[in-house]
Amino acid sequence: MTSDERLAILEDEVFILRDSGEIPEIAYHATLHYLSCDPEGPKLELSENERVLLQNAVLERYWEIVLRDIDADNRDLSSYRGIRRTIYNWQRMQDFCSRIHHDCSPFIPRIRSKLLDFLSRELADVSSGQRISSVNCTREMLHGFAEQIELSAESLPDNWQALCLTEE
Repeated sequence: MTSDERLAILEDEVFILRDSGEIPEIAYHATLHYLSCDPEGPKLELSENERVLLQNAVLERYWEIVLRDIDADNRDLSSYRGIRRTIYNWQRMQDFCSRIHHDCSPFIPRIRSKLLDFLSRELADVSSGQRISSVNCTREMLHGFAEQIELSAESLPDNWQALCLTEE
């Protein structure tokens, strides 16, 4: 196999990972199996750089789906899943980062900023009667998530609790 053929195969897999579903790590493991072990696959022995290329595609996909559900512009889209899904996907992303020994902390400032923007816009829209709350998690879940992303309760907008579900 030529290096160009190898690169083309890897680029196809990166594309698949970037367009994977809600749990990109599953697609990652399927990709590793296909590339290395599958009888119908190319039976490659992946270099560390090639693994990192694939892992970065998984992280990009996680990043995309984490941010999707704390973007107020997405609240009315069919793909919107709510803050609860952001919390779950953030945890999955952290777990994946831990398994591949990757530091997740550089992602935190942007998540923190997006969450604050989301809550501010949501409060303004709900307070003005333009919409009902789309926050689909409890106060405890949201507060715990805020702590994970190093956001103190005092930094959250006033009356944020009113947006939350009262129980699961």
